[in-house]
Amino acid sequence: MDLSIPSPLSKAYPPSTFLSSQSHKLPPSPCVHYLNFKSRNSSLKNTLVSRQTLPIRAQLSDETVDDGFVLDDVPHLTNFLPDLPSYPNPIQKSQAYAIVKQTFVRPEDAVAQKIVVHKDSPRGVHFRRAGPREKVYFKSEEVRACIVTCGGLCPGINTVIREIVCGLNYMYGVDDVLGIQGGYRGFYSKNTLPLTPKVVNDIHKRGGTFLRTSRGGHDTHKIVDNIQDRGINQVYIIGGDGTQRGAARIYEEVEKRGLQVAVAGIPKTIDNDIAVIDKSFGFDTAVEEAQRAINAAHVEVESVENGIGIVKLMGRYSGFIALFATLASRDVDCCLIPESPFYLEGKGGLFEFIEERLKENRHIVVVVAEGAGQGYVAQSMHGIDEKDASGNRLLLDVGLWLTQNIKDHFTKERKMEINMKYIDPTYMIRAVPSNASDNIYCTLLAQSAVHGAMAGYTGFTVGPVNSRHAYIPISHVTETQNTVKLTDRMWARLLASTNQPSFLNCDEAIGGKVCKDTIDLINNMKITSI
Repeated sequence: MDLSIPSPLSKAYPPSTFLSSQSHKLPPSPCVHYLNFKSRNSSLKNTLVSRQTLPIRAQLSDETVDDGFVLDDVPHLTNFLPDLPSYPNPIQKSQAYAIVKQTFVRPEDAVAQKIVVHKDSPRGVHFRRAGPREKVYFKSEEVRACIVTCGGLCPGINTVIREIVCGLNYMYGVDDVLGIQGGYRGFYSKNTLPLTPKVVNDIHKRGGTFLRTSRGGHDTHKIVDNIQDRGINQVYIIGGDGTQRGAARIYEEVEKRGLQVAVAGIPKTIDNDIAVIDKSFGFDTAVEEAQRAINAAHVEVESVENGIGIVKLMGRYSGFIALFATLASRDVDCCLIPESPFYLEGKGGLFEFIEERLKENRHIVVVVAEGAGQGYVAQSMHGIDEKDASGNRLLLDVGLWLTQNIKDHFTKERKMEINMKYIDPTYMIRAVPSNASDNIYCTLLAQSAVHGAMAGYTGFTVGPVNSRHAYIPISHVTETQNTVKLTDRMWARLLASTNQPSFLNCDEAIGGKVCKDTIDLINNMKITSI
């Protein structure tokens, strides 16, 4: 007799929420070319076969099993400079690596893009694992490296700069490192700054960027002309998706000219919206700092009658900071992010929810990401679709808009006395030094980039994929943005933690409400794990 009891979660989530014990085969992605490799039961005699511009299929015997393994590789200098000589890696003489059991990453080592797979499903896309190689393609005394930072500020930039300089010097004996001041235009309009371990020794204790930054100013030909004129052969570029697209164009021009120049990207965004990698540096610090603002708002509203606290956090297109800060704080009653539409009036709307919480707790804290509700704000404020120098759409202040609408609703329509507190810590969060977790992460990013450039890889970016650092084609981190998936269980965890409405269950058309097509689209999606 079956005595099993259905999970109460089944009422909240559709059956597809739960992991199935039945294995099934995933349909192959049209952009992935599966490679035949030896069965796992036999020895792997083949080295990894890479995919760069054309699909490559390994030719094996009839006994082999096609397990759907593919290595999405990054370019190498020998692709367009086939006669480039290699040299023994000087790390093998380094005192730091003297007792390391395995100093060098093996050529066969790869990192899986997807760590959760089903039985009999293809192994899928893998990336080349980051780390020191046995052979390098630069003599240490001939290296002239440069570092540039572009775009907005983010905790940890100075740590990355410091560790690139120290990594090149301490591990590879490179003494000639230049800092490009003022972003991309600094290549052709600013003076360079010589960087040594002594110069950068304590810059990680400061916020911002030691090299200064700017948006825009990218002129590929001028930049590569400058690289060529100065004799630079390693370029380290720290910046977000727009910056990385610029790095890809620099690599393409370098390849076109046949220059021995390694171009390495270090992805940067405080919003954690870079695709493929686990998270971006500075994100942990941002979430930690956001707690201070949330705690201040909670203290303020808890101390007065009918206190309403609005905290605006960063998140132009992705609400990760708001989501994680909300989950971490336990003091937030409602979280609004760009990915999740919301409406103000009517049954199930934000106004109704705020009034219920005020009756229940006498106070409420609302966290809103800067990109949330921009469509509503633009309608009421008649906003103009303008962009900054990086091509990012200039956002209207949703925090002030939301604060004013809530105040007008409760004081004028509901005739309630409320105490409104609005906190905007966005630029304070950007400007702080990175915390311990991000400092360690930045060290790994910088050293991985240095190892990759010295090993002759180019046109790549670096980051953790399933907790292992890997070299990733730049196109993978620029073609899409990482966003909060409303159909993943992480968002469900937030809703369960705050007990806020999803703002998706409204009946009639209400001013500023979610359109029915959007509701149907989201409701028809299936919950997946994260």
